[in-house]
Amino acid sequence: MNTLSKISCLGYEVFTDALEHIPKGKKMVVNTINQYSYCIAEKDKQFKTALRVSDILLPDGVGIVVAAKWLLGKKIKKIAGADIHQFLLERLNTDHGSCFYMGASQDTLQKIEARINKDYPNIRVGSYSPPFKKEFSTEENATIISEVNTFKPDVLFVGMTAPKQEKWSLQHKEALNVNGPICAIGAVFDFYAGTVTRPNKVWQKLGLEWLGRLVKEPKRMWKRYIYFGVVFGKYLIKAKLKPKAVA
Repeated sequence: MNTLSKISCLGYEVFTDALEHIPKGKKMVVNTINQYSYCIAEKDKQFKTALRVSDILLPDGVGIVVAAKWLLGKKIKKIAGADIHQFLLERLNTDHGSCFYMGASQDTLQKIEARINKDYPNIRVGSYSPPFKKEFSTEENATIISEVNTFKPDVLFVGMTAPKQEKWSLQHKEALNVNGPICAIGAVFDFYAGTVTRPNKVWQKLGLEWLGRLVKEPKRMWKRYIYFGVVFGKYLIKAKLKPKAVA
């Protein structure tokens, strides 16, 4: 297997390859990083570790794209959780594969399964709605793992809020019987189910998807994009001014 292309940015190995190069039949943890998750990880060592040891860490945010350009002079492409979700569904449909959704409410999961059956009829799909709580008990984790392993999916999509989903994926990677990517993609569950509308292609192509979400949900999103945008900017300036190591 060829090594996937990555760049080292802000202490993380960020994926810069084409999604088509992601190997089939290899269990791996796929996470995303953006300005918000970067800032949270600076205060949460367990979350930081989960992101750093990801097999694939997608640059899901214009902040990371800007950081790569400003700090490294590298032009990289933003890859959102929704992008890898769509790519993997198309691949699974071609290969007559299977996927499993773990997270969200039963209503959301039913909407996802209904849409999968319509859009990608060749995919075998399963799901499980875990209890809505900050941390699962040992028994609850055992039940979740059993549900996944009984289904034996080619792809597992994990949809819980960050950093819970990233920590959970890392903690249980070895116990999960998944024949491919374990993707922590959070909000994508709601986007695909239609319970939350993703900003349209115009916003996405302009690199302003964050602004589209802020306009739609200002009360919920202002801190993520405005407050943490400022915090992230300070981290960028600090990284830019940091003396370079002498060889």
